[in-house]
Amino acid sequence: MSERVRVAIDVGGTFTDVVKLTPASGELRFEKVPTTPSAPTDGVLAGFSAAEATLEDIVMFNHGTTLGLNALLTRTGARTAIVSTAGFRDVYLLGRTDRSAMYDIRYKKPAALVERADTFEVVERSYFDGTVATPLDEDDARRVASEIAAGGYASVAVTFLHSYANAAHEARMREILEEVAPGVDVTLSHELAREYREYERTSTTVLDAYIKPIVRGYLDVLEDELAQGGFAGRFLMSRSGGGAMTAAAAKQQPVNLILSGPAGGVIGAAAFSKLIETPNLITIDMGGTSLDASLVLDHEPLMHQGAEFEGLPITTPSLNIQTIGAGGGSLGYLDAAGVLQVGPQSAGAMPGPASYGRGGTQPTFTDAALAVGYLGSDTPLGGTLVLDEERAIDALATIAGPLGFGERALARGMLRISTTKIVGAVRGITVELGLDPQDFALLSFGGGGGLVAVDVARELGIPTVVVPPGQGAFSALGMLMADVQHDFSRTSITPLLDIDAEQIAASFAALEAQAVEALEAEGFAESDRRLVRTIDVRYMGQEHSVTVACPPIGDGFAAAVESSFAQLHERQYGHTMSDPVEITTLRVRGVGVIDKPSLPTMADRVDGGPERLGDRIVHLSDDEQTVYGLYSREQLLMGDRIPGPAVITEHTATTVMHAGDVLTVGRYGELVIAIETEPVTASDSPALEGAVR
Repeated sequence: MSERVRVAIDVGGTFTDVVKLTPASGELRFEKVPTTPSAPTDGVLAGFSAAEATLEDIVMFNHGTTLGLNALLTRTGARTAIVSTAGFRDVYLLGRTDRSAMYDIRYKKPAALVERADTFEVVERSYFDGTVATPLDEDDARRVASEIAAGGYASVAVTFLHSYANAAHEARMREILEEVAPGVDVTLSHELAREYREYERTSTTVLDAYIKPIVRGYLDVLEDELAQGGFAGRFLMSRSGGGAMTAAAAKQQPVNLILSGPAGGVIGAAAFSKLIETPNLITIDMGGTSLDASLVLDHEPLMHQGAEFEGLPITTPSLNIQTIGAGGGSLGYLDAAGVLQVGPQSAGAMPGPASYGRGGTQPTFTDAALAVGYLGSDTPLGGTLVLDEERAIDALATIAGPLGFGERALARGMLRISTTKIVGAVRGITVELGLDPQDFALLSFGGGGGLVAVDVARELGIPTVVVPPGQGAFSALGMLMADVQHDFSRTSITPLLDIDAEQIAASFAALEAQAVEALEAEGFAESDRRLVRTIDVRYMGQEHSVTVACPPIGDGFAAAVESSFAQLHERQYGHTMSDPVEITTLRVRGVGVIDKPSLPTMADRVDGGPERLGDRIVHLSDDEQTVYGLYSREQLLMGDRIPGPAVITEHTATTVMHAGDVLTVGRYGELVIAIETEPVTASDSPALEGAVR
């Protein structure tokens, strides 16, 4: 009889990462296959095949996809209509008057997903406390539904004023739409977030509606193909908030998938931080198209209640992740001023970097890493893809010639630019929040993370880099560690001194009842359910809140909330104030607990040391070539020690370390690299010399 297995598949812009876990033995298998943008399910099925995972043997399948995100990036989502309260037609297009690039004269507002002509008004009105000012005019609602049915819309976002306080009108509008326009997908704002801020709630609803038909269609096809192959296990999707959701729930609320791509890696990092007893981590996940940076504080990922996509707010909880266009496929090019740039444009899966030999002609980060010597043709990527250095050099020459650079000097310049961008992303989630990067270890993963990690750490003064097992597919591994989550919230703006404990308890009880109902419907027994209460708190007059754990409701409740708020505000923003405090939102997270995988431990080295496979020539400057030792990670054992300079290859990625760095192999096979802490400059840093002229 075949062994039962668990599989996680993370679809990225260039590669699809696969992890297969055999719970009985603890064996982990990591694979990479090309992403297939034109036929998304083909790449997923190819992942099962590469991992030799028979569908009928899979008891749990965790999946992450960028399908919804890509539809937003390319503006290829469904034709969507908005149904709003009469008089509030322009809430979505007006947005907020603030913007992050206030002094950027080149700023252009991101293109809206819905035009004004696609917004319809219905006569109805509720007040902020939920009382009805104007009953829903059902004749008017039917008129709008008829126009939507005749207009060729595939999806509708219903966002009535103050529906977070009274959802009855939105619920009735859906019934009318289902009756008059039965083929149209409907998203109601109150089902995504029962919170105030009309624009943010409208934006979230529109984002959900815009991608719903695409995500639903993809999951329907994938579920059918899995069923035909004999799959009968649990099918879970990765969420932006770091947990998982069932495929059925994802079809209903796909907005939770938009920022889910890097979430698996951060959840895996939080779990891994406990194993290696390192509570505070900066994570960098460098894939084929982008790099994602995030934080783990006290073994917990840093959450964010105000995420955005291209300036469009999303009110659902998400991990605090900084994403930049700096991946292995990021293209090098000259901008309008003739200055060398790298990314955010990417070669993607097709044609990919020039060195892949699939028709690409523009140089990419991967081509630059190959030309410098970090990568080589002697160790195929994923075990099958042999890089072509000659093609990489030819691609680099198209830019190097006009600049008067040599090809390898240009390659060093591209690596330098990418490193600088990554350092900026890390500063954005540390220094700009009042945190010192030197107080963290840097956890590096993704197919390209190991190529830049030591340079990023050195520039920021981070003393240690940790490279986890299966770094190239670590995000997929993290998905195996994610519990099912449902988030429920309710706006309740109240000065802390005026809190009514009984009313707060009743509100939490109502939210918990919703969470229990959702988890019960998904088959989670009471013993596998967890309910977590949190409260959003702010100083009166402030715009943004801090989320704190809810203390026991009773005597001392207000004092406990204020104390927790002060500690978190000090930690996140570096100061506290004497202003009065108020709560804004009550939140409940319902968690369906999933069995977590146990990572296998590494055998000790009994005698001798790691075998050096050979040498790799690294071009540190036009006049200097340095010999880096070449090692295979698959042959390393616990306690092995490797001094730099060295290149560590593995099935799904490559790690580079320079002179002065020292690598030690940990209990779980993690590579722990102590970084040379001597001050360096652009002229003497191993990775940076010759990068700029």
